[in-house]
Amino acid sequence: MEIIDFGTDPGTAITDYASHGATSVELAHGDGDAYVRVVHVHAGGEIGPHTAEFGQLFVVVTGSGWIKEADGPRLEIDAGEAAYFPRGTVHAKGSDHGMTALMVQVRHLHRERPG
Repeated sequence: MEIIDFGTDPGTAITDYASHGATSVELAHGDGDAYVRVVHVHAGGEIGPHTAEFGQLFVVVTGSGWIKEADGPRLEIDAGEAAYFPRGTVHAKGSDHGMTALMVQVRHLHRERPG
């Protein structure tokens, strides 16, 4: 067993997709196409529009921010909420005040909706 302190790790800058003010801390990886990271989006930072190569869950654990699909409107997202992006979705995310999120990426990730 291991306790991972991702809160104090500044991570690596995310520079793809005209991104700025965002870093990523890899928590784990495995065989196959699956990744788990913590993403810190600093105040005013964003990860620019790009196509999701994997199905993605973006789980906000602290702070708040926004997400958007392609040229759609920004939708607010807060701690305790998650966004699901199916593989192939053009999307972006960012924050005016800062947020930290757990990002789970799996090549074939599917969201089962209740009911």
